[in-house]
Amino acid sequence: MMIKNIIVLLDEINANLEAAMKPYDAIIEAVMARARPVALAAATTVGGVATIATDVFWSAMAITIMGGLTVGTFLTLFLVPTLYAVFYNIHPDTPAAVQAETAPASA
Repeated sequence: MMIKNIIVLLDEINANLEAAMKPYDAIIEAVMARARPVALAAATTVGGVATIATDVFWSAMAITIMGGLTVGTFLTLFLVPTLYAVFYNIHPDTPAAVQAETAPASA
């Protein structure tokens, strides 16, 4: 599920760039647009799995799923946009003309 969320987030960033947004603003807007769906999907699954966390047989699996979804949500919403900005050298105070040169071209 995490890989799908990351792909959708990167696609949202590319769509924002195609809509002539500054790269930094495109990243921020994409994260804001995807934060609620990603968090709700993780929260509902964690809530569903939490019911079996007290069972002796299923507790290890439930805790693993809950931990993985929590870490995956953090990676999707914080680490991936940060790494995207670092790899493409995108800064909030860089002029738009320079950012347009460093941002990836959409295929």
